[in-house]
Amino acid sequence: MNSKNNQFSDRAKELRALLNKANHSYYVLDSPEIADSVYDQLYRELIEIESINPSLITADSPSQRLGGIPSKGFTNVDHSIPLLSLDNAFNIDELKAWYFKAIKLISSEDTIRNQSKSPHLICELKIDGNAISLRYENGILTSAATRGDGNTGEDITTNVRTISTIPLRLLLKNPPPWLEVRGEAFMPNKIFKQLNFERKNTDQPLFANPRNSCAGTLRQLDSKIVASRKLDFFAYNLFLPKNWEPINSNFIKPKSQSEALKVLETIGFKVNTTYEIKKDLNEASKYYKQWEVKKNSLDYATDGIVVKIDKFDIQNILGSTNKAPRWAIAVKYPAEEKATKLKKIIFQIGRTGAITPVAEFESIELAGTSVNRATLHNAKRLASLDLHYGDTIVVRKAGEIIPEVIRVMKEFRIDDAKLIQLPENCPECHSHLVQESNEAITKCINSTCPAKLKGLLLHWVSKASMNIDGLGEKIINQLVIEGYVKSIADLYKLDINSLLSLDRMGKKSANNLLHEINESTKKNWHKQLYGLGIPHIGEANAKALAKNFHSIEELFANAQNSPENISNIYGFGSEIKDAIIKWFEDANNQYLIKELKLIGFSLKETNLNYNSNKSTLLNGKVLVITGTLNSLTRDEAKELIENAGGKVSSSISKKTDYLISGEKTGSKLKKAEKLGVKVINENDFKLLLLKS
Repeated sequence: MNSKNNQFSDRAKELRALLNKANHSYYVLDSPEIADSVYDQLYRELIEIESINPSLITADSPSQRLGGIPSKGFTNVDHSIPLLSLDNAFNIDELKAWYFKAIKLISSEDTIRNQSKSPHLICELKIDGNAISLRYENGILTSAATRGDGNTGEDITTNVRTISTIPLRLLLKNPPPWLEVRGEAFMPNKIFKQLNFERKNTDQPLFANPRNSCAGTLRQLDSKIVASRKLDFFAYNLFLPKNWEPINSNFIKPKSQSEALKVLETIGFKVNTTYEIKKDLNEASKYYKQWEVKKNSLDYATDGIVVKIDKFDIQNILGSTNKAPRWAIAVKYPAEEKATKLKKIIFQIGRTGAITPVAEFESIELAGTSVNRATLHNAKRLASLDLHYGDTIVVRKAGEIIPEVIRVMKEFRIDDAKLIQLPENCPECHSHLVQESNEAITKCINSTCPAKLKGLLLHWVSKASMNIDGLGEKIINQLVIEGYVKSIADLYKLDINSLLSLDRMGKKSANNLLHEINESTKKNWHKQLYGLGIPHIGEANAKALAKNFHSIEELFANAQNSPENISNIYGFGSEIKDAIIKWFEDANNQYLIKELKLIGFSLKETNLNYNSNKSTLLNGKVLVITGTLNSLTRDEAKELIENAGGKVSSSISKKTDYLISGEKTGSKLKKAEKLGVKVINENDFKLLLLKS
């Protein structure tokens, strides 16, 4: 290897170390170490080196988190250490039965009878996700697999590399020849809600719950899709070679589960820090009851706790059955399900024409909220439930977030009950519904369908798009019914007289609404792009498109001439590319673009209100907002912070750099003062944005 190649190799190694350390600080420790702009610069340099010298690409390179060419399928892989499931208990009495049985087995061993009559327990939350096994060789991730049947799983290494909280190289000096880590991959509730919101906006079937969406994501053949869904991971088990002892290393070989969790943190993993050591069964029972109440405040789904004997030597004595270890048990929380009477099924037409059945039922209380309706997603789900008019149904909150109908109590069905089926014609315009051969969704394809227009208008005026205050569903319905609005552009042709003709519309409200409509022409390019309602283009994808294509003309040109530039965007693929191409091919959409430009929309990137260059004082800083701001909404403030290189957090910690304090503040202000976090007002915040 010549000196130039040596130089490239050394620099690539240095960049990998810097970027992996920065990723660990950002995603695992939630404590950004370097500004995003610096990270981006270092990352681009690494990509350039690897593109010139492909032989320098290593398994621990951050570039391997992006995902590659879609896989044709998954291969089976044998677990070198069986990935056992846990026996379940469903109440405290069953937990006691497990505990006393374990004590009896321990006491039968003379060698440890004296010191282990009441072994310490460790209690951990049971994350409602998907168990995966990770294998590291010489400190580098080499394979990842699903649980499968416990002995054989599926190789999902490429997909797992995209999860930012899973280290590609361990923070471990002198690593063993191999080690294995077990843990739970999961989709945070916030990401789940966002994903379903975007799927709803693009008329795709909603995911039922975070666990199922995580499982489906891990089995995606296109790892770029996995990367875009931002899965997370908690590590909970560590396996090391029996005869290996750390030499000149940065950790001591653990002798208990609690020590193993600390080691996992040390070597780069994210660990669920809610675990607690308990001296007896009574304390473990209190932990169970405590988290049954507190679990609803978490940003991830948990369906119980796991209780383990803490010490490994006692675990070894207890051993395992063919299916589960004797030294651990999962104690499940009872799922809250309630029966109610089905009132009716309504069929909603979305802005792309997709029809969605929605069940309306007598109101019930679930997980602390009142619920009276639930989406049935699509025709397939409707058919599988075998719903009849007047049925008694059982409802629960999937992942304690989304209400869902889980079954019908057929024993209460009347004899002549009529089966509920998807209508043949659109409930709004009465056009024949069709199911296109390449799609599973049934649609109304009438371009003048009022329901599609209403859906598109509601999308356009939504908070994430034009954010037109005062223009809600009732007013939009009137505008469409009266014929005042037949396209998005018609909103900007409204006058005071047409608004005053609407029900309950006064002169002041009409003037305010006209002002809001006119002001919306100044919204940022990505908000305009999102508002157009292109299928599969939610908020995140609109931002990504706007970052890569700085005008509607540039996006149109690439859709026509270089569509690969769209599908190559991180997290995109052929489905999104094809949807954009198809949208531009529609003559109505081309006419809409011309009209919007005549109205005054830029449909391109323009200068932001505040300076967002790389030397801003907010680069790499963590900010929290509390109270009400006078001149900015929360979303607007968040966008300004992110444009300036900062990060917005929802909670105060020692890692918080600034608390922006508005009016009517809550407990966050007191906590910030207690921790010594710098508190600034709205004017101070604007000054920070302006400084460079």
